[in-house]
Amino acid sequence: MNLTIDLHDETGTLNSEQENIVTKLITSAAEYERLDGEVELSITFVDEKRIQEINAEYRGKDIPTDVISFALNDEVEDEADMIMAGMPNALGDIIISVAHISRQAEEYGHSFERELGFLVVHGFLHLLGYDHMTEQDEKAMFSRQEEILSAYGLTR
Repeated sequence: MNLTIDLHDETGTLNSEQENIVTKLITSAAEYERLDGEVELSITFVDEKRIQEINAEYRGKDIPTDVISFALNDEVEDEADMIMAGMPNALGDIIISVAHISRQAEEYGHSFERELGFLVVHGFLHLLGYDHMTEQDEKAMFSRQEEILSAYGLTR
C-alpha cells in the first residue's frame, strides 16, 4: 500500500509530534483494515467556528461537532468499476475540531493525544463505510476503533 495523507492544521496548534501521531495512526489503521494500492485522504484541523459552519452547510446542523468525514467512496453500485486500474483510491476528507479534542480529552480523563487518535480513527472508519446509525453498527465501529487504537498503543 502507498498511502498519501494531506494534513492541514488551520489552527496552527498541533505540534510536529502530534502530526506524526496522526500520520502513523492512519498508516497503522489502513494496514489494519488491509487497504492496498494507492490510497489518498486529507485531514484538516479547524477551530470550532469553522467546523460549525461546515456542519451547518453540509449536514444542516448549526452546531459545532468534533469530527466530520466526507467519504468519496460511499457505497455506489459497481463501485469497484469506478476505481480504475492505476488510479489512487481517494477515500475522502476528515475535518476535526481542535477545541473538541482538548475539551473531550479533559471530559473523558485521558490525554490530548488519545482523543486526537480517537477522532482521527473515527473519521477514518467513516471514510471506509463504518457508521453508528444503529446500536449494532455502533458496537461494531467503536469496537474496531478500540482495536486499532490499542494495537497502536493509544489506550485510555
